[in-house]
Amino acid sequence: MLERYSTIRGDGTAEVVIKKSRFIGHAKPVETEEEAVAFIEEIKRLHRQATHNCSAYLVGERDQYQKASDDGEPSGTAGKPILEVIKNKGLKNVAVVVTRYFGGIMLGAGGLVRAYTDGAVAGIEAAGEIVRVLHREVFVDVDYTWYGKLENELHGRGTRVGGTEFTDRVIVKCLPEEPEAEAFIAWMTDLTQGQAEITLGESVYYIEGE
Repeated sequence: MLERYSTIRGDGTAEVVIKKSRFIGHAKPVETEEEAVAFIEEIKRLHRQATHNCSAYLVGERDQYQKASDDGEPSGTAGKPILEVIKNKGLKNVAVVVTRYFGGIMLGAGGLVRAYTDGAVAGIEAAGEIVRVLHREVFVDVDYTWYGKLENELHGRGTRVGGTEFTDRVIVKCLPEEPEAEAFIAWMTDLTQGQAEITLGESVYYIEGE
């Protein structure tokens, strides 16, 4: 799993009008190629009366799944520019469709490239760009006498905390970034003088800064 990657927060839709043609950019975060294809087909159904529904997606840790479609526009004037927007922004796991309703004025090849680029950018901006960072769940089980110190030290270190369970003991779900997990456990063991029971959980992505 990647330690961090840029993607989009959620679904986004925005429209630009260029020489009377409407270009509606739709963007969606996807985890698989199948999700990307399903999203594109959904937009095509919603906008079946449109002149074109051009699309591109980029999926996978190594960008191994990518495809662009001009959907009837001149070759290279729509799908490729949309894909280039995704790549130039450094995004992963994103699908984008730009729907065109023809306004009666021809744009030419250069104009189409710019229009589909603008439509893709608008959709992605509406979705919101984020960075997802890989964290590791580390469950720290301590006696109540340690809780105050533990809470203060975690706050001072800036460690993300995913929740606290209070029973006969206190279990804190700490979320250090994945590369720091081993050092965090060593620090926690030292901090609690070896009295904490520490259990590793899953690797989970969280949005940077939230």
